[in-house]
Amino acid sequence: MKWKLTGRYLLSVVLIVVIVIIMNILVVIGLYIWQMDTKGDLLYNEDNTAESFTRSFGSEIIVSPSGIAITDSGKEELQHKQAWIQVLDENGKQLYGYHVPEGAKTKYTPIDIVQTYKYLEAETLSIVFVGEKMESGYRYSYLIGFKDRSLQRNVLTYDSRVIAQTFKTGTLILIALDGFVALCIAYIFSKKLTRPLHALINGIKQLAHKNYRVHYETKGIYKDVFHNVNVLSQNLQASERERKNLDQMKEEWIGNISHDIKTPLASIQGYAEMMKDEDYQFSIEEMRDYAEIIESKSLYLRDLIEDLNLSTRLKNKKMTLGKKYVNMVSLIRNVVIDTLNDPRYANLDINFHCSDEVIKMNVDEILIRRAISNLIYNAIVHNDEQVAIQVEVKKSGLDVWICVIDNGKGIRKEELERIFDRYYRGTNTGELHKGSGLGMAITHDIVEVHGGDIRVASELHYGTRIEIRLPIIQKDDVS
Repeated sequence: MKWKLTGRYLLSVVLIVVIVIIMNILVVIGLYIWQMDTKGDLLYNEDNTAESFTRSFGSEIIVSPSGIAITDSGKEELQHKQAWIQVLDENGKQLYGYHVPEGAKTKYTPIDIVQTYKYLEAETLSIVFVGEKMESGYRYSYLIGFKDRSLQRNVLTYDSRVIAQTFKTGTLILIALDGFVALCIAYIFSKKLTRPLHALINGIKQLAHKNYRVHYETKGIYKDVFHNVNVLSQNLQASERERKNLDQMKEEWIGNISHDIKTPLASIQGYAEMMKDEDYQFSIEEMRDYAEIIESKSLYLRDLIEDLNLSTRLKNKKMTLGKKYVNMVSLIRNVVIDTLNDPRYANLDINFHCSDEVIKMNVDEILIRRAISNLIYNAIVHNDEQVAIQVEVKKSGLDVWICVIDNGKGIRKEELERIFDRYYRGTNTGELHKGSGLGMAITHDIVEVHGGDIRVASELHYGTRIEIRLPIIQKDDVS
């Protein structure tokens, strides 16, 4: 897109230059045609030039028996033009002069006349033009000299003031015309270029105001930008849906946690009030039973608080791992044994298998134990008592694989995508086994901080398989 946009700009600049050049050429050709048709001269007006003035001045010369003179109007015109006049006979001798400067010749040869006409008269510092008057079959020549220094002659005669004015006017007109043409083309191009930009700006404003339903047709030079805005809009819509789902899950989770906290607190408070009431007389056995209940509820609250603390630390990457080299086979076997030693799960079918008896890894033993316990506990609470659970650990290349497999109810597809989300509780959880909703999320984070990954595969009514892959050599193990 960058090169297309640059190309459009270059094309517009070239187009403006070409059109302006063509316009200039047409103006010059038009002026030339006008000059040819009118037989005029662009540099001067035929009626106002010194040469035309000289040719027409013959009418102001009066030839009479008493001599030669000029009219009063002719004298005024000569004074106005800062000019002087000499009337010569056929032999080049002066017959009459008016305002003739000192040093001017009184007798001219044909060569003198040619030189005087062709060059600046040195003696008089004048530009001289030659005219002729016929009277009674007799031919008179006359010279008119102009002292005006702005008047120049080089092949053709011209007035520098007229040339300067003509050039100034023509230049201004040409610049104005060229500027107008350039502005028109630039305006058309800018309108075409900025129209999609206005649409993009409006779309970005809508996104800023949380209106994520923005969609554009991907066409034109900005099609890549439109495509990226569409992708951004779709991502923001997905993020907004995810945020709303997460907020809803948080609200549900907070409600459940509040209920889970209130229930043991109510039991602890109730038994404590009964035990301190003087009206009640309890036996030692009853007191021990009540104390056991209070202890059990307190432990539940402690575990719940620890889950919250651990989940927060793992999520914010503020967990310091206490790594050491342990035998993963022994660690996971002990987790299975500890689960079976719990009276609640003593009758469950839990089997353990391993590929090697010793698989050494540098891990945080407490966190790995917690992760495997969560997976086994999850398989227990979401299935019936008849469920068969199989725990496997094996080494494959540079990785260690830990699998927890059950033949239980399975997980629905919509739940499978959310199983590692915080605050999520599965629908198959029984009332007696409701936990914090953080167990699977904690397991996922524990695996990640060890550089591994966790995968879930499940088929409804056929069971679930959860695999953990842990690299034997982790980044922080390499010095």
